Amino acid sequence: MAADAAAARRSVLLPRLWPAVFTLGWLLAAISAAEALHALFAVAVGDGEGFAFAASAAVTGFTAGACILTTSGRPFQLNFRDAAILTVGAWFIVPFFAALPFVLPPVDLSYIDAYFEMVSGFTTTGSTVMDALDTRPPTILLWRSTVQWIGGMGIIGLAILILPFLKIGGMQLFRLESSDRSENVLPRVQSVAIAIIQIYVTLTIACFIAYWLLGMTPFDALNHALTTVCTGGFSTHDSSFGYFTDYRLEWTAVLFMTAGSLPFLAYLKVVRAGSWRDRIEPQIVWFVGIILVSSLVLTLWLMRNGQTDIVFAFTKAVFNVTSVVSTTGFASTDYMQWGQFAIGVFFVLTFVGGCTGSTSGGIKILRFNILFSMIVQQAKQAIYPRRVVPTRYGTRVVSNEQIASVGAFVFLYLSTFVVFSMLLALSGLDTATALSSA
Repeated sequence: MAADAAAARRSVLLPRLWPAVFTLGWLLAAISAAEALHALFAVAVGDGEGFAFAASAAVTGFTAGACILTTSGRPFQLNFRDAAILTVGAWFIVPFFAALPFVLPPVDLSYIDAYFEMVSGFTTTGSTVMDALDTRPPTILLWRSTVQWIGGMGIIGLAILILPFLKIGGMQLFRLESSDRSENVLPRVQSVAIAIIQIYVTLTIACFIAYWLLGMTPFDALNHALTTVCTGGFSTHDSSFGYFTDYRLEWTAVLFMTAGSLPFLAYLKVVRAGSWRDRIEPQIVWFVGIILVSSLVLTLWLMRNGQTDIVFAFTKAVFNVTSVVSTTGFASTDYMQWGQFAIGVFFVLTFVGGCTGSTSGGIKILRFNILFSMIVQQAKQAIYPRRVVPTRYGTRVVSNEQIASVGAFVFLYLSTFVVFSMLLALSGLDTATALSSA
């Protein structure tokens, strides 16, 4: 009886896994193709990484083929459970294969370090265990940047494909129409996805050209363009953006870090007819406002503490504030030397993040918008008990279901931060390092 029950459970589980396995196979096929292209690049530049990437492409391609061939031939449509399994599986499995070039000669990282590097890349976190970046093979540096760029684009695609299944949260707030009528500018989800990818690629190309024209080498310009627009922050130099001593490059980075932190659907709304109030998301105004206010405060703080060059102070403040708020992670200077007040400001900004629907991390501005509106609504309701006061996001009414979703997300986010801070402190890290790492 027990064996029959186990067999029944497997028969129910396995048919529900194969749609995710089939889709994961195509994701691995794309990674295999990218590794093969980097193998050709390694041969072209002669940095000794050709075999590592060719072997990695072969292993990844074989696994991709196995996933596709063993699950093909059956029509399917991903439901929400399939999409959830695919998302979780992809974030764990894809970095496993992308890490292969790092464990082979001449890099020879341990697999734990290599896996960490690729998870950091695909999630656009930007933390790294690699040092001596200035002397690393060019193909390895380009692979790190490419992985971050793919991760940024993947986040956008997964959000568009998966969030509509949720029925709650933030996606409904980003309708291309302000009404609930089904008259969309772009009629299908695929059309929206293609348009957003086109915007993403266009921003990357524009960033590359700007960096190149302002003095970066083509290789540095390409790598930093890939990691700026995706708000990832991997660099080709140990000193990160501090390697470049040109204010123009810093301001260019500020522009494209900000562009990568804005809702990508907002770019589509801007080109539509209508008032600017309808076309500009409230969270965009909040996001820009937070950057400007924080930068002015830190500029005054630097000048109060002896910095006499206002241009230098304002440039460094804006660059580092934008980098932290957008969760990019570029550094043009060591702001830990700016004093405890500045450190506190940057620590708070780390939680803020960019806009929902962008490549940046953090809690996101939209959720702060909704929480603030909810507090205002509760205060008005307390003063006028008989008055019906809806919670609004801009001109739109936010449902109780969406408010609950936002509240649950923020609670889980902060709870995770507290738990991981305690675990890191228990591992022996000092309090400041444990908090910043978490």
